[in-house]
Amino acid sequence: MTAATILIVDDEPPIRRLLRTSLASQGFQVIETADGRSALAEIERSCPDLVVLDLGLPDLDGLEVIRLLRADGNVVPILVLSSRSDEKGKVEALDLGADDYVTKPFGTAELFARIRAALRHRLQQQGEQPIFRSSDLEVDLVHRIVRVRGGEVKLTPKEYDILRMLVAHAGKVLTHRMLMSEVWGGETDVQYLRIYVRQLRQKIEINPERPQYILTETGIGYRLRME
Repeated sequence: MTAATILIVDDEPPIRRLLRTSLASQGFQVIETADGRSALAEIERSCPDLVVLDLGLPDLDGLEVIRLLRADGNVVPILVLSSRSDEKGKVEALDLGADDYVTKPFGTAELFARIRAALRHRLQQQGEQPIFRSSDLEVDLVHRIVRVRGGEVKLTPKEYDILRMLVAHAGKVLTHRMLMSEVWGGETDVQYLRIYVRQLRQKIEINPERPQYILTETGIGYRLRME
């Protein structure tokens, strides 16, 4: 299997050097740029498998890079790596189409895990697999059947719609706004979403207070863990 190619977009040479060395040690092919316009050109030229993108770039803001890529129909996975830790910035990046968000300073183990999840999500989308599996959770997207530890679980239509969205984007952070727009058709009270997620966890999690499938991204949204 050909090694995945990752584009690093960051204007700090020490960060690029750390990422280049760390990712190469994991078998990834690494290319890099230091600004947004160069990143857009490089993405068009080399078609990387994933982009690690800083938001504080010297020319185009990273958010603008995401907006331009998604407006152009480019679906390359984007993992935002930024020192901006405010929830508003994270939500805006994710709503624009970023797949995940890691805050500087970061641990390489977490970064690698998020990268692998984003790459698996891309493969899953390309393969259009009708059955999703993660540990003891199985979701048959064709027949709308959910099983946990071999036993069928009955979900309400709204519970299933939420799970279906999370499955379709497994490993990716979905903001409250994304989920509410898809499931309710527009803005609604986020408390409704939290109630349904709590009910869903009661049905599929071994310990709903310490979920292993539907993970909370505090103040942002939810992410379905991939094996």
